Amino acid sequence: MKKFFVSAIAIAMAGSVMAQTAVSETVVAEEEIPSAAKSNWFISAGAGPQVFFGDHDKQRKFGERISPALDVAVGKWLTPVIGMRLMYSGLYAKGATQNGAFQSGGPISGKPWNGYWLNESKIDFMNLHVDVMFDMCNLIGGYKPSRIYSCVPYAGLGFAATWNRPHNKSITANVGVLNSFHISKAFDINAELRATAFNDNFDGSMGDSQFEGLLSLTVGVTYKFAPRGFYNKKEIVTVYQYDNEAINNLRAQVNDLVAKNEKLERDLANGKNVNRTVVKLVGADYLIYFPINVSKLSEADRAQLDMCAQAIKDAPQDTKFMIVGYADKATGSPEINEILSRERAESVRECLVNEFGVPLSRLDISWKGGVGNMFYDDPALSRVVIITPKN
Repeated sequence: MKKFFVSAIAIAMAGSVMAQTAVSETVVAEEEIPSAAKSNWFISAGAGPQVFFGDHDKQRKFGERISPALDVAVGKWLTPVIGMRLMYSGLYAKGATQNGAFQSGGPISGKPWNGYWLNESKIDFMNLHVDVMFDMCNLIGGYKPSRIYSCVPYAGLGFAATWNRPHNKSITANVGVLNSFHISKAFDINAELRATAFNDNFDGSMGDSQFEGLLSLTVGVTYKFAPRGFYNKKEIVTVYQYDNEAINNLRAQVNDLVAKNEKLERDLANGKNVNRTVVKLVGADYLIYFPINVSKLSEADRAQLDMCAQAIKDAPQDTKFMIVGYADKATGSPEINEILSRERAESVRECLVNEFGVPLSRLDISWKGGVGNMFYDDPALSRVVIITPKN
């Protein structure tokens, strides 16, 4: 005669937990920036041609007025759309002078003006300006770190001064378009077109216009200091699907066990002699998670292994269990992950045998080294030891 024991309550509870056809969980992931004050700073430099538009410059051939331009800037993106920079731009501009201001050469051939000859001029100057920038691609299409191209119009005010006599000064207005091509997380290639307005006497003579201008086209590079980027929120919805047919079969088994147990109780109450059969259930897998680069067990792990050890002892004696260790391949070398997964499996086996008295003969051991994401696309959940009944 064998004893008859039914663990119907546990199975019924498991069935009720799985009763829903689908459960959804929403997770919001963020790419965090350590400090808003320290992030998204950049420096840039560029060079190219520029042309000055003064009172007499139209009397000189356009090609003769082209001079080199140099830009150097430091700035910061405050949001994905708005940024600011402080820029030095300048070197020198070529033009024409009637009164000798900034004269650099002889008269311009064939260009008398009201009885006066025009002479070549050269203005050594610098323009220090603050610009407010607007990333139109992020404004229209939303922030995307993987975007290759950005169109950034800007406007700003500055202060200009000449290095050579008569040492003129001017408040400047600057507008332009910066075209950025993102070749890596840290570097951009830039092409920038800018127009600058000076007051009318910046070239040393007063004319009919209210201001003088400078048009420049430069090509350069930008380096973006780390940390770089902004909060990039995205919603990830994970849906767990359950098989209704399997759940219904499980419920039917539970109901059948409950009916047999009730019949047994009635037969025993009526004094009938019945055959008693042992029904033992072997539990599901046990999982022990480890922190990164750790193979030692914590007190919480030992508490869970205590319950696992009791389940193993209560299982039929011919049931063996497999202990398999894992590491996540996203961190560490293959050699380190191989050792780490083995040490994790060995730690679990030693705890079950030495601390909780599980016979060594009932435990087999294996390890898999570094593996890909095993659960929910989270590498942390692959740093695990799984204990599974073999039969």
